[in-house]
Amino acid sequence: MPSSASLLTLATAVSSAAAAFQGFNYGSTFTDGRVKSQQDFEAEFKTAAGLEGTKGGFTSARLYTMVQGGTPNDPISAIPAAISTKTSLLFGLWASAGEASFKNELAALQKTIDQYCGKLDGLVAGISVGSEDLYRISPIGQAASPDPGASPDTLVSYIKQVRDTIKGSCLQDAPIGHVDTWTVYVNETNKPVIDAVDWVGMDAYPYYENTKPNELSNAKSLFQAALDKTKGVSGGKPVWITETGWPVSGDKSGAAVPSPKNAKVFWDEVGCPMFGKTNVWWFTLQDGSPTTPNPAFGVIGSELTTKPLYDLSCDNVDPPPSSTSKASSSSQPSSTAVPVPSSSGAQTEQPSTTTPGSGSGSSTGSASNSAPAATTTAQGGNGSSSAAPTTVSTVVAPPPVGGNSSSAGGSVPPGTNPGASSQPTGATGTGSQPTVSPSNIPQAAAGRVNSFGAAAVAIVMAAAVV
Repeated sequence: MPSSASLLTLATAVSSAAAAFQGFNYGSTFTDGRVKSQQDFEAEFKTAAGLEGTKGGFTSARLYTMVQGGTPNDPISAIPAAISTKTSLLFGLWASAGEASFKNELAALQKTIDQYCGKLDGLVAGISVGSEDLYRISPIGQAASPDPGASPDTLVSYIKQVRDTIKGSCLQDAPIGHVDTWTVYVNETNKPVIDAVDWVGMDAYPYYENTKPNELSNAKSLFQAALDKTKGVSGGKPVWITETGWPVSGDKSGAAVPSPKNAKVFWDEVGCPMFGKTNVWWFTLQDGSPTTPNPAFGVIGSELTTKPLYDLSCDNVDPPPSSTSKASSSSQPSSTAVPVPSSSGAQTEQPSTTTPGSGSGSSTGSASNSAPAATTTAQGGNGSSSAAPTTVSTVVAPPPVGGNSSSAGGSVPPGTNPGASSQPTGATGTGSQPTVSPSNIPQAAAGRVNSFGAAAVAIVMAAAVV
């Protein structure tokens, strides 16, 4: 019989093959300030899943806030919408508006646990504590955002409060992270935040790096440099791509020119090699409803439609070189420890300069022989692996839930419009332009790996017994 050590190695290898989370960032409001309802989120999630050329691969949503707009601390309506559409969520708690606002985010998280824990199996990718808060406290960030941001010490405190809130709940194993611009992670003063999280969320926009040669032909190398630098300071923790994209319209930024044609090139060169291998929440599905921002990043226009503004297929894209594949693998959820039981089987955020408002996510879960049998679905890459659900019959315990947030829902101070347009707001030359408020919730994953990975562990254990 194989040793327990070899079983753990095999289980980890199997789970590493599981597809990564793949989706968009979602704000909590429309560009005119109207708060999104459950029906609005459902329509957006269904549109994303049905996009032509994607083989149904975009089924995760990153949210910026846990709070529904217009309420003190009710859970955002993206959560029941995700449950009804089987969309995974990356939860987000808005952390840039001060202690009182964050208390409302925690209250909404607790209410989410109380109301939805029995329905979130496989729909939570993780939990993001804050979005671009470290960037926002910089002088440049202060000039671009109405919220004050949060210091490293404050974020570490917030992260601990989130861990305390989910302890003993269905979300207790959800991986907790923070989302920020790649430029702040390389600043040594922000290292305590990296030390406090399970994963690192990176926002990177070559379009905004206008103090460098940022023409389209250099975009891929600029993005890769940002990713390499972030991984270099992540301490081996997974790096998730929480925001990136290229605008389809708007003004030039340095040598970068917005257009659907150029957005397609960026999609092919940066997105396609990562889809299905690295957790990615693209910026964005739609950022122009009802009005179109400048610049606009949406893959669709002002009307919800499954016909994108440019070809989203990855069928004719060359596979990434081995170095890229290696880099991608460290971003997968499977990089966290896979729990193996001793005797039994164990989801855009568009940057907004004035208000918080988008997000998406993924989910976590665990397997146990005492749990009822369930089927789990692995997300497929866009054009790289089958997007049809891969079902594995196994015993899966209720997965924990978590997520990222960058917008503030109803918890923002009076006078601000939570979840408004996700238009990027950043500093010239930083590549971090899009900074948004909380708004959407990501799909759940199983345990500290996605539900497919947990299922793989159970299968390995069953094989060992046989």
